[in-house]
Amino acid sequence: MEIHLDHRTCIGSGQCTLTAPTVFTQDDDGYAALVPDGAQTATPRQVTQAALSCPVQAIAVGNDPLDA
Repeated sequence: MEIHLDHRTCIGSGQCTLTAPTVFTQDDDGYAALVPDGAQTATPRQVTQAALSCPVQAIAVGNDPLDA
């Protein structure tokens, strides 16, 4: 699972951190940041819910391409 944060759009509401605390944290300035290896420990539903909870849609979720 790929998670992309648009740091220019993020307003630091913290909804992602509240929704998926194993994936998202807030940096020293209060903006969203990814927890190292957090995407591997969270369920896709948690990450999707966190992305949907973002009031400014600063989180995009995708899938890794399948190995051929």
